Amino acid sequence: MELRSAGRPQVRDAAAELGELGWNTIWLPGLDGGGVLDDVDHLLGAAPGSRVVTGVLNIWGQSAAALTGRVAELDAKHGARTVVGLGIGSPAGATAHGQDYGKPVTSMARYLDELTPGREPGTGRGRGTDRRPGLGADRLLLGALGPKMVDLAVARTAGWHPFLVTPAYRKMVGPEPLIAPHQAVVLDTDQNRARAAARAGIGMFLGFPTYRNNLKRLGFGDDDLVPGGSDRLIDALVAHGTAEDIARRLQDHLDAGADHVALHVITSGGSGLPLAQWRELAFLNN
Repeated sequence: MELRSAGRPQVRDAAAELGELGWNTIWLPGLDGGGVLDDVDHLLGAAPGSRVVTGVLNIWGQSAAALTGRVAELDAKHGARTVVGLGIGSPAGATAHGQDYGKPVTSMARYLDELTPGREPGTGRGRGTDRRPGLGADRLLLGALGPKMVDLAVARTAGWHPFLVTPAYRKMVGPEPLIAPHQAVVLDTDQNRARAAARAGIGMFLGFPTYRNNLKRLGFGDDDLVPGGSDRLIDALVAHGTAEDIARRLQDHLDAGADHVALHVITSGGSGLPLAQWRELAFLNN
């Protein structure tokens, strides 16, 4: 979240330093799409050796045609370094943009059809001579959690980006797709302070039905899904402690079959860019 408003000089400077430190993939929250592709533009310019991934961009805030056109502009300016992570969001998000949420998997499949004109609906196979710009599967990820959305990610995109998961989520799918889980971390050895920072950073998401249902699939119960989350849940979702503690948690994901881990640094008792933490954790790129 800290890298939104990437037109600000301090954010561009931070992105440039991330690239120099070896963070060659920068994840940017997409939210409802407002201004995110402008931020992607700024970050691509600031970190010319890095990819920028939206993790994730809800489909309701921009048409597929507008999205493909904008990514084509970014490619022409910066090279093909933009990866679009997409999410279905909530019924309220669809309504806010005057659209019908429908069945989540059906709505997402329809949007994927629209991203590549001339494709057979629901399959991704070519069927015509339409040559309008499109986004190939290798440039797309889905923020999938439920099994049916995961199946769609495997069939129609490069892979999936699960949010608020433990390494146990890996059992839901076979070995084929690219898997890039989100992992929140707090670089703080004071357990109480670290948990408080973790709750401030991710606690709000625990009230969303999609995440609650997925956490139940991962073995957590109602006693864990209290406001702010139980200590057990917070410790499972947010790595905290020393840099070595965090490295072990990331290795757990990799050992479970993840190809890439999207690191989300949460700071204790403050806000702003976590530059000190990014620098301390840069050894994870090796």
